[in-house]
Amino acid sequence: MLRKKFCEPIMTDVITTDTVASVSLRDADRDAQAFAEELGNSFVEYGFAIIRDHGIPQELIDRAEDKAKAFFALPEEVKRKYLVPGGGGARGYTPFGIETAKGHKAHDLKEFWHVGRDLPAGHRFRDHMPDNLWPAEVPSFKDTFQELYATFDRTGLKILKAIARYLEIEENYFEDAVRDGNSVLRALHYPPQSEPTGEHIRAGAHEDINAITLLLGAEEAGLELKTRDGRWVPVSPKAGELVINVGDMLQRLTNGKLRSTSHRVVNPTPDRASHARYSMPFFLHFRSDFLIGALPGTVPAGEQPKWAPITADDYLQERLREIKLV
Repeated sequence: MLRKKFCEPIMTDVITTDTVASVSLRDADRDAQAFAEELGNSFVEYGFAIIRDHGIPQELIDRAEDKAKAFFALPEEVKRKYLVPGGGGARGYTPFGIETAKGHKAHDLKEFWHVGRDLPAGHRFRDHMPDNLWPAEVPSFKDTFQELYATFDRTGLKILKAIARYLEIEENYFEDAVRDGNSVLRALHYPPQSEPTGEHIRAGAHEDINAITLLLGAEEAGLELKTRDGRWVPVSPKAGELVINVGDMLQRLTNGKLRSTSHRVVNPTPDRASHARYSMPFFLHFRSDFLIGALPGTVPAGEQPKWAPITADDYLQERLREIKLV
């Protein structure tokens, strides 16, 4: 699959003394305030946290990964049947060598599949959310990823309730904000690397567009975040743990209180170069017409908000153009 320009691992100045919070979602039931404080403080400092005991069944995670691997193993011409020209990668397949991090010239070393929200005919957001595509070549792909999408959706709302508590706003504030939101589940494949990659890495440094991202599969080394003082720090969850990070939409909503941190996926070390990397991020979005403006209490007295208000869909389209998906 990798034909040109592949791969020495990128040399970094990563350190291991900085660690994001690792918290158990079970603790949210035992002591909701303590859970919210630990989670929120990690988002303020790093923009990231690791969640244990998140409730997403391991059997479902394994099944979804197996279905993703089966799809990405299909011949290129078969996968490209599910590419939607002009669709901005919103649904179906996006081939290797397309997505490029904002401000970068070199494309990322990945391919992916997108699953979005299913909406009924006549829904007011149908223009923003097209029908899903499903690969006929992989049995039960549809059922598995619809189940995983719904599970991510529920888990994400639990995290948002804790964030609301940390921000000292009404606990259910985000329920309406994300209802019928344009959230996307991505199945990602970073192929093995056997040749020099030049300036290309698996995922160039970027910030996520959405409200929060829930990521499964980051236990394969490579994910790094950038600290406030410019150092790259590995994010190293254990198998089955969930990585959560703040996206630009939530950063704007909180006037920068919660950080949308630059992160990347670097190339593997030589001993892991022959291994593919698979992961499944869920990009949780606000509903398309939600106005993203600074929450009350997040703008210091005498100052103006850092960003002008913008609807979630307008912001999404602006950012998709920047990363060459539209």
